[in-house]
Amino acid sequence: MLEEQTPAGLALRPDLVSVVIGVNDTLRCTFDIHAVATRLDEVYRAFTRQGAVLLTACLPDPGATLGLPGALARPLARRQRAVNAVVHALSERYGAVHLHAAEGAWLSERAMWSADRLHPGERGHRQLAVRFHALLAGTGLAEGPAPSPEPDFPAPTRAASLWWLATAGTGWVARRCTDLLPQLLGLAADEMRHRARGTSARLDLRATAAVSAALAALSVTERADAV
Repeated sequence: MLEEQTPAGLALRPDLVSVVIGVNDTLRCTFDIHAVATRLDEVYRAFTRQGAVLLTACLPDPGATLGLPGALARPLARRQRAVNAVVHALSERYGAVHLHAAEGAWLSERAMWSADRLHPGERGHRQLAVRFHALLAGTGLAEGPAPSPEPDFPAPTRAASLWWLATAGTGWVARRCTDLLPQLLGLAADEMRHRARGTSARLDLRATAAVSAALAALSVTERADAV
């Protein structure tokens, strides 16, 4: 995002720009909340310096949307909470229009999601557009009627969804099996060990401390740049 999408976006000199960390970014073995915070801060700063209004969102727990077992879901939930905490903090710092999309009844509505259960389908994207429009209208940045929440196209049939999973979906699964799966199994084993010992809270505290350290490092860098 920093090397390719950001320069391309800046060249357009947008009035509004949406910067959202996809759930896929939490499903990588290279996940590092310090790197996430640093890179996101650079992107936010670059666009706000040009005068663009940022649109940001926090996203739901991928383990829950995928219906994974607890030992696998909890490490992913912890990562997503960490990302959301960083997004919340930086959105406030840069005055972004922020959509809290991590919770709500819409998450459990199957019609909102695509076949992979990680990305919104057309109805889900329209729901996000409606909610962003309401936020923008509330700040005087949106004019005209809200977008329709109803899709223009019929939802994919079950057969079409299964075909997608059997074709394009297999590539995604293969990449995650070589990228995330070995690490996730290790995280799950660690999760079960802590759960057996009654020390699961330590994992949450460790993740919270990592977020605090990442944000504190940004503050130090910001002060150094100002000198």
